Amino acid sequence: MIRALAIAAALSVGPAAAIACEQVVFDGLPFTTCRVDLAETDLRLFLRDDSGAVYGSFGRVDQALGPAKRLGVAMNAGMFHEDRAPVGLYVEDGVQEMRVITAEGPGNFGLLPNGVLCLSAQRAQIIESRAFAAAPPPCRYATQSGPMLVIDGALHPRFIDGGDSRNIRNGAGVAADGQTLHLVISDVPVNFHQFARFFRDHLGVPQALYFDGRVSRLFAPSIGRMDIGLPVGPIIGTVVDASPSGG
Repeated sequence: MIRALAIAAALSVGPAAAIACEQVVFDGLPFTTCRVDLAETDLRLFLRDDSGAVYGSFGRVDQALGPAKRLGVAMNAGMFHEDRAPVGLYVEDGVQEMRVITAEGPGNFGLLPNGVLCLSAQRAQIIESRAFAAAPPPCRYATQSGPMLVIDGALHPRFIDGGDSRNIRNGAGVAADGQTLHLVISDVPVNFHQFARFFRDHLGVPQALYFDGRVSRLFAPSIGRMDIGLPVGPIIGTVVDASPSGG
């Protein structure tokens, strides 16, 4: 039987609980999930500063926003090379840095189908990469990663119930209306099947995308969560007012 129990009250950042994070136990495993209302939230992708250097950390992104803004909730958002450049498609503020990759390959990124998270005005989509390449929608921000976790309500066909490959994992899911994005990180090592089921069976999202494992980190000051570690590549995060009314 599916069991989900919130073990920490959701705390909000911004107006009308536009961002709410909580820790949830699902089938005996703890996950932290942050719900982002895209109609009320400024959500962006971040990779490089004005000099072209990769940010690499939540702290550097937060500093770059200046005194009037701050980072609300953030996590690493897509696989990257040793120089922290994105492996697949990356678009920031309408400018494409890396093209979409549609070929099957080694590692989790190449475990097709993989997908693209596309952010436009107050909406998000997760689109299978080959479908995206065939008919790319306009995206102000986009990041490609893989594998997809949930595809039209079904788990990725390669996931094995009881698989022994376990890691701290993070990813994103989009509600059917495209206006709610869920950023999720497992708080203990889990396999792909367990992670994907959290999105499908607990969050009920029709599409979800894997971001990464081992390097997975979350920035959520509202619940006292500010993970640190080695530098990362693309970062997804909300931008909120630095004033008290901003959270």
